[in-house]
Order: sequence, then structure tokens, then C-alpha cells
Amino acid sequence: MATYVYETVPQKPGDAVRRFEVKQSMRDDPLTNDPETGLPVKRVIMGGYGIMSKGAAAQAQGCGGGECAMPAPGGHQCSSPFCCQN
Repeated sequence: MATYVYETVPQKPGDAVRRFEVKQSMRDDPLTNDPETGLPVKRVIMGGYGIMSKGAAAQAQGCGGGECAMPAPGGHQCSSPFCCQN
């Protein structure tokens, strides 16, 4: 089950927007109305996370050897396969 974020669509200027989360199957259709208020809603696209791979793809991005291509301030050293995710 995935957690999706929805927000109400204002019906007139100045209406408050209500944001809420719903656990749904990826196979479920997106909600069209707020289950509490009945107002129309839209699904909000939220940022996710990337997956870094070990091997050639990661080394091509400078993640080989445990040092990030774009180190954090003060220099970032790690031994994680997710090195470039500061």
C-alpha cells in the first residue's frame, strides 16, 4: 500500500486548502472528493528518493571508492552504496 497526498481544490478565492494523506493500493483510482468534506481534491506529487547503484553507473557519477562527486561542506566520506545521497 502506498501513501498518497491529496489537497482540496478551492471553490472560490480565499477558501482554505486542506491537505491529507490516504493509504491506497497503486491499482486504486485517485480520489476525486475529500472523504471528510466531499470537496473536490487533486493528488499532490511529492518528491521521492533516487536509488544509486553500485558498479559502473555509480562509478561514472563519481561515487566509486566511497567519496562523493559533490561532497558536503567539510568533505563527506562514506562507504555506503548510497554515497551520493547527501
